[in-house]
Amino acid sequence: MELKKMHWIGLGISLAIVITSIFFFNTKFFLLIIGFGILIGVFPFIISIIIDTRIASEKEEMFLEFTRNLVESVKTGTPISKSIINVKGKSYGVLSENVNKLGNQISLGIPLNVALKTFAQDVNNNSISKALILIGQAEKAGGDIGGILESVAEAVNMSDKLKKERKASISTLVVQGYIIFFVFILIVLVMQFKILPMVSGISSLGEGVQAASGGQEITSQELTNAFLYLLLVQGFFSGLTIGKLAEGDIKAGAKHSFALMFIAFLVSAGANLFLGS
Repeated sequence: MELKKMHWIGLGISLAIVITSIFFFNTKFFLLIIGFGILIGVFPFIISIIIDTRIASEKEEMFLEFTRNLVESVKTGTPISKSIINVKGKSYGVLSENVNKLGNQISLGIPLNVALKTFAQDVNNNSISKALILIGQAEKAGGDIGGILESVAEAVNMSDKLKKERKASISTLVVQGYIIFFVFILIVLVMQFKILPMVSGISSLGEGVQAASGGQEITSQELTNAFLYLLLVQGFFSGLTIGKLAEGDIKAGAKHSFALMFIAFLVSAGANLFLGS
């Protein structure tokens, strides 16, 4: 991922907050401040992932529209090269610039195969690249380019349809995943502030407890950190799982991981601030 201005700004603010947290090292605000600093540094990257995912989806939709227009033109007997030049002036959203470049290259006499490869590299989308390779090979072999284009359009349309159906059908599981995580947070907080102090004799006012092994003292702060790490790790992997189930891509789960970890951090830090010592 290429670092942009917003990434550097986020990292700069994050670094400033983390440095500031040093002044609160021996206070209960330390984890809260440093946690916010880290989350602010990560936030721009999550935004980039969300934007990239949305753009990739829009590219596939616009490519389907582009292919349909080519099919209509080729079916009338117009060569595919001429058809591309004819449709390049239409609006294709995020693909408009790429389609215009493709049409201009063909107008300049660049072979279709070469222009399509450049188009695929510029778009940088696996589904579109595969379709473009198929179109280029069909044109090179002199087959029924109209039929090939129609098949490509149907394949892209089916792929898009299946993704939307999968996302709709899995939305209930996504909601359930979030609910389960909230229940997990509640259970951890009850254990931290109610059950462990009662069973081990730890008061939530910060008394230490003797560990069973070696007689080492475990402070309430160490327990607080352990529970926070547990929630963050659970949120991270739960988010990746939700993303994989919902969109078939672990990368898409980064936004869910960030959301769950952010919620876990706020709830845990807030609970420790008001209920802890």
